[in-house]
Amino acid sequence: MELLIQENQNNAAAGQLKDELQAIGVERFTARDHRPGTVRHIVLFRYIPSVSEAEKAEIERRFMALQSGARPDGRPYIWSIESGAQSSAEGAHHGFDHGFIVTFESAGDRNYYVGRPLVNDPRYYDALHDEFKSFVGPHLVPGPEGVLVFDFAA
Repeated sequence: MELLIQENQNNAAAGQLKDELQAIGVERFTARDHRPGTVRHIVLFRYIPSVSEAEKAEIERRFMALQSGARPDGRPYIWSIESGAQSSAEGAHHGFDHGFIVTFESAGDRNYYVGRPLVNDPRYYDALHDEFKSFVGPHLVPGPEGVLVFDFAA
């Protein structure tokens, strides 16, 4: 029952974003000044058992490099990225190995970063992040068990 409630909440959030995109258009949805305010984007990875420490280091390096990315105007849009391996002793990490916190100054910047599957026009999403998603995918447990993404306005 709890999982069903969680899925409905996730679907509701995704539905709200899709409705917003439909209502205002992709250019406004991904604009720097769209819904200003700090947005945190948390990403957790669960690696397949065969991923080596060197591969994990390369994944982290590539993820951290996304911070140097820029929009077409040449200006950076990611405020910060923090990263670290799971280190909690609480036993509630559910098998996730590594986490990242990406901070944006607006929902529009977050929307530009996330891109597909919500934003499909390559003029309005970060191609480097899109490439990174393709790169990291084979290193993660398949399906929704391999990655968790959680966004909130801070």
